[in-house]
Amino acid sequence: MTHEDLTMTREAACACGQLRLTCEGEPLRIAICHCLDCQRRTGVPFSMQVRYARDKVTAITGKSTQFTRPAESGNSVTFSFCPLCGSTVFWELSAFPGVLAVAVGAFADPQFPAPRHSVFERRRHHWVDLSGLPDIEHLD
Repeated sequence: MTHEDLTMTREAACACGQLRLTCEGEPLRIAICHCLDCQRRTGVPFSMQVRYARDKVTAITGKSTQFTRPAESGNSVTFSFCPLCGSTVFWELSAFPGVLAVAVGAFADPQFPAPRHSVFERRRHHWVDLSGLPDIEHLD
């Protein structure tokens, strides 16, 4: 077995399949975010993202539209979404150059690993229960 055989490859895509990306290897971070901006962007009580080193994102195909907004931290976030179906597929955080965040839902993989971090907990809906994730790190 070669080293290439051991490398995990994951494919992410928008709802219509026009915007796609390929990620190699294990992610740097898997997290859920409860901030109000993520709630508004996704339409649900939290978002789930996975971060990869930019050089581990080996292909991005299709057209995307970008939207940049300030983050609560004062940095900026640039979202890339499909201009046809509107799905947010990936984004870049100015605070983490060389890193690409990908919406976990874009992988459409029920076997995707559980999040290890939960951020902006002060914005978490009171009924969101994370007790089934005993190893998750809670960050405010």
